[in-house]
Amino acid sequence: MPLIVIITSYGKGRRTEQDGDALSGAMAKFRNTKQKAAVLAAVRRAPHHPDARWVYEEVSREIPGISLGTVYRALASLTAEGLIREYPQADGPALYDANLEDHSHLRCRRCGRIVDVPTVELPAEALEAIRRASGFARVDQVFLEFGGICDACAQPAGSPGAAPGEPEHNG
Repeated sequence: MPLIVIITSYGKGRRTEQDGDALSGAMAKFRNTKQKAAVLAAVRRAPHHPDARWVYEEVSREIPGISLGTVYRALASLTAEGLIREYPQADGPALYDANLEDHSHLRCRRCGRIVDVPTVELPAEALEAIRRASGFARVDQVFLEFGGICDACAQPAGSPGAAPGEPEHNG
């Protein structure tokens, strides 16, 4: 099976401060600070890469009157501010990630679960070949996504751990 490499740049709006050290200042720029702070907290405590509906369900426990639209707007604003990253999905809702450190992803091709893995540095020759082929002036960032089958999906049907669709298994 061929290896598929997805390369994306995440330069603009990327936050470089240590996690939380400038959060209060960044949050002061927002309207509805309580709602956006709750949305950010939910994304940060997620045990996976959540979608907007999961974030909504988490935040609505803390703020019962919050709407799904408010959560979507908060996620868009937090993404624009560089406090979280959004990962659009071809076959489902966008997923969000509070891990702003350089890292790659490993995605299960069956259930779509995504886990963070350490960044793999590409040789300078590979970046130069990509630059030449694309016509770009320079290529200075790489985001790799690896694909495979997670342990839960590799289990035979009916065996322990073979329950795709459980919240801790998805994304």
